[in-house]
Amino acid sequence: MRFLAITLIVHAPDPVTGVRKSTRDRFREVIDNALLAEELGFDGFGVGEHHERPFLSSSPPVVLSHIAALTSRIRLFTAVTTLSLLDPVRAYEDYATLDHLSEGRLDLIIGKGNGTAQRELFHVTPEDQWDRNAEGYELFRRIWRQDKVTASPRFRPGLTDAEVWPRPLQRPVRVWHGSATSRESVDLAARYGDPLFSANVTHPIEPYAALIRHYRERWEHYGHDPARAVVGAGTAGYHAARTSQEAVAAYRPVFEGHLAFQRSLGLEPVFATLEDFVERSSALIGSPQQIVDKVHRYHERFGHSVLHLQADASGLLPDRHRASLELFQSEIAPVLRREIPDPPFPWAPVTTAPEPAPAPAPTDH
Repeated sequence: MRFLAITLIVHAPDPVTGVRKSTRDRFREVIDNALLAEELGFDGFGVGEHHERPFLSSSPPVVLSHIAALTSRIRLFTAVTTLSLLDPVRAYEDYATLDHLSEGRLDLIIGKGNGTAQRELFHVTPEDQWDRNAEGYELFRRIWRQDKVTASPRFRPGLTDAEVWPRPLQRPVRVWHGSATSRESVDLAARYGDPLFSANVTHPIEPYAALIRHYRERWEHYGHDPARAVVGAGTAGYHAARTSQEAVAAYRPVFEGHLAFQRSLGLEPVFATLEDFVERSSALIGSPQQIVDKVHRYHERFGHSVLHLQADASGLLPDRHRASLELFQSEIAPVLRREIPDPPFPWAPVTTAPEPAPAPAPTDH
């Protein structure tokens, strides 16, 4: 099994102290968390993409490029790239550049995104967002694989023998499809034989398990080998301590702060008590053995081989957050790596095709 640390770069008051960091300090925290993830041995670090309050994640290629310059091993993920909002040509240019700057350590998780404010900002409607996502991915995919592209898309100007530079390092980049509740994303992933990443953070396990079952059914429908279907899954929260009592006691102020924040926004929480949250959500809160057992319970339903944890302290004191991540890597991850298989592909850059030589410069005669 492989493990990612992921941040959506939420810029909200600390759920315990009520203090909100400056924008500069919040970005510095993201970079520090990425460096910590590499130091501790996580396999990947992911940055979300949102274009509305309370997020600062409107430009993941920039953030990930900075992280790429400061790290050497950890793979870099988007979580997710909102192709329903983006020009796929421009998105390709950004990520092909990042592919080279990171020396092929890039993985993409794509999705339509959500949120009314960002749809309005980009003039995307609920009626066309799925079509935009599918069209954007199909064009992005072609540009990554083909040196010249001719296409007549609905949502951007057409292309005729278009060359888009730079040509990528990875041939091709690995693309996961992020899905929270939608069969559209699941079907798109299955159609192209791409891995699926289940959000798995808001509700109990049942709706996510149903979507993953649908993914596997559609995967076989499209003629792919069932053994090659790959699923990743998120977690709603994480805190490990030597005993479950210690872990729950430390996390209680964090949970209560998040609960109050949700209610201040007029949202009715899915899990009204910490005990229910620990029992029925995907959160991993408890002793190392309890967390191992819970991941196995989810694995029985999902068959997932990649798991993400929240990179942010989210109200925990920095020393406690670090100690919890260290405990994960020292006592939890080794067991799960041994007992749950890795994805059936190399966790390394894919560079199977040579980069085309540039055309010769014109000469004067």
